[in-house]
Amino acid sequence: MVQARLSWPRLCRLETRPYSYGMISAMSETKPEVEIVYCTQCRWLLRAGWMAQELLTTFEGDLGSVRLVPGSGGTFEVRLADGTLLWSRKHEGRFPELKELKQRLRDHIDPQRDLGHSDRS
Repeated sequence: MVQARLSWPRLCRLETRPYSYGMISAMSETKPEVEIVYCTQCRWLLRAGWMAQELLTTFEGDLGSVRLVPGSGGTFEVRLADGTLLWSRKHEGRFPELKELKQRLRDHIDPQRDLGHSDRS
């Protein structure tokens, strides 16, 4: 019996297409963009990445992008690209529960949207 050994690049072959920044901007021009600023000194990248994944999954097709922005000094903020602050760890004194973050984002981009179990107490 012969076993084939596949390395990482062969298992995860990604289709690549050349995009210019103009094309990416045009695709997300009318959709809201979210920025998550996280403290690199505090090692909060994993938390920021998880929250980005959850927002992209919940608001699939409704968001233009979710950007992770490295910061410092204990910062953890979630804001819209236009500067609207959705959450600040400094002001709230804690990290957001995912349910709260989804509700605040929904209230800004689509107030009539039902979030299913995230809207129920």
